[in-house]
Amino acid sequence: MAQLPCDPDGVCMRCKEKPPSSQTLTCRTCATPWHLSCLTEPPVSDSDTHWECPDCSDLSNPVPVAPSDGILLAVRDIQLDTSLSEQQKAKKCQEVLAGSSDLSKDKNSDIFDGSFNCSICMQLPDRPVTTPCGHNFCLKCFEKCITQGRHNCANCRTPIPAKMYSQPRINSQLAMAIRLAKAARTGQSSGPPRVHHFVRNQDRPDTAFTTDRAKKTGKANACSGKIFVTVPPDHFGPIPAENDPKRNRGVLVGDTWEDRMECRQWGAHLPHVAGIAGQSSYGAQSVALSGGYVDDEDHGEWFLYTGSGGRDLSGNKRTNKLQSFDQKFENMNEALRQSCRLGYPVRVVRSHKEKRSAYAPEAGVRYDGVYRIEKCWRKDGIQGCKVCRYLFVRCDNEPAPWTSDESGDLPRPLPEIEELIDAIDITERKDEPSWDYDEEKECWLWKKPPPESRKSMDSRSGDGSIVRVKRKSDIASEREKLLKGFRCGICRKVMQYPITTPCGHNFCKACLEGAFAGKSLMRERSREGGRSLRAQKNVKKCPSCSNDIADYLENPQINREMMTLIESWGKKPEEENPEDSDDNDENDDNDESLEDAAEVSKPSDYGDKVLEEIKDNDLNQQHKRRKE
Repeated sequence: MAQLPCDPDGVCMRCKEKPPSSQTLTCRTCATPWHLSCLTEPPVSDSDTHWECPDCSDLSNPVPVAPSDGILLAVRDIQLDTSLSEQQKAKKCQEVLAGSSDLSKDKNSDIFDGSFNCSICMQLPDRPVTTPCGHNFCLKCFEKCITQGRHNCANCRTPIPAKMYSQPRINSQLAMAIRLAKAARTGQSSGPPRVHHFVRNQDRPDTAFTTDRAKKTGKANACSGKIFVTVPPDHFGPIPAENDPKRNRGVLVGDTWEDRMECRQWGAHLPHVAGIAGQSSYGAQSVALSGGYVDDEDHGEWFLYTGSGGRDLSGNKRTNKLQSFDQKFENMNEALRQSCRLGYPVRVVRSHKEKRSAYAPEAGVRYDGVYRIEKCWRKDGIQGCKVCRYLFVRCDNEPAPWTSDESGDLPRPLPEIEELIDAIDITERKDEPSWDYDEEKECWLWKKPPPESRKSMDSRSGDGSIVRVKRKSDIASEREKLLKGFRCGICRKVMQYPITTPCGHNFCKACLEGAFAGKSLMRERSREGGRSLRAQKNVKKCPSCSNDIADYLENPQINREMMTLIESWGKKPEEENPEDSDDNDENDDNDESLEDAAEVSKPSDYGDKVLEEIKDNDLNQQHKRRKE
């Protein structure tokens, strides 16, 4: 049984009793009170002033620390140094902590002031995971604690449900907010508008649709909609802004669509059923991760992908998931191997159907950037037949959707793959890759000319002229952009008293409780004859996905750290810097309008006011376009 300390009220979290002061022992490192009788290995003397709790004295399983920062290890080494006095230890610990705070302050550009750091690695959460008790951790730190048998929150020691720690979900909304804050501080700006061409496909509908004779579930028989990008079907690599005449932004990492048919319209992955897009003698342009093969392994920045084929789809076996024969390097599998030999970039989309991955979206299809195939081989699959395997490693200039980094990937060493020991038909790239990292420009680009398209494209407009697309002016200020990342999934306004569900979605506490008002956890059942039946549990599905959150709604906890950020970003400039109020007279018109809006509302309501103004501006622009 796990050892637990006393809570802030002095009640032991193991025996649920409040021990007297004579039975309470305080750790000298973390100053946490513990019940002496509930310790599995109590100290020899009750008055031992140098006693350390099980968490602080567990040197065999140290707390995971970020590679770039050894603050915790440095403090622990100072505490264990017997040659130093207590005064010298305190002085050295203060110097270490002061230096780390300065480094964190410079690294994070005063965005969060250290109040939002992961309590394990003391850094901004990377791939943030939110526990049901409302605390945020890095995914890697959280998984390391779970593998060490620590199934309690590192902050409040509340037990974490098994369903949550077995399949942790990344809080993508929180990761996006951290990235927006970093981008706002660094002053990143978009480039000037460019000249583009339109693809002439007016005969297609704007969206995919089903006919009266083909109303089956899904869109397997649907008519394809317009292709909104001007890239050919065999285009390799990212889709830039010059090939996006509709939005003038290109296909960006993190773009999501409702289904594969809508994803096809933006060129990220053209096949609406197949998982691989390519030609055997030319290469593969894109792949889709949708959980079709049990051998797939997804690790975010790299994953092991299983080729196509090996299933009997004759007759009506269109959804057969059992392999009956070996896969070979032919057709689409050969296209992937060709991209491996030449080092071409491959676009990757992830689908919500991949249930085993922590990096898959909760709904729809998401574009996750370009990857490069480093190796490919064949091995015996889980179902007994040989499968083609591919090692994909991310190499995109944009950060991944699950990270809070503000920059893209850097060249990384290849992971160790254990299944390569018994693999056959191993293929590795011998020459320099066509898509590689440039040390001088510090970005990924084509080192060799990209392959020429073999598809004919009609890139003219209706009258054959070149059309210039103007970029919309960015009227939202820095505060508006930051607050837009904290919208509630129900009311679509900036969250008040935010809570995070175990499935990784964020809502206002009042909105989520109001959505299930009057619906109890259990419901009574009875037959007509008056005989009562066993009570049945009411299923309460998350408003953003199909996960049952009934147990979580019994005691939802407010995400205090997120609420503090929302309130701090929603405050007026005068409230943040009262001493500099005289220096704010030379601000532009946008800042003055924001101050006026903040004066008539509370700090917590400031975000709602901003989003209402943005929504009104968007509606006015839509009315103007319709009149034109």
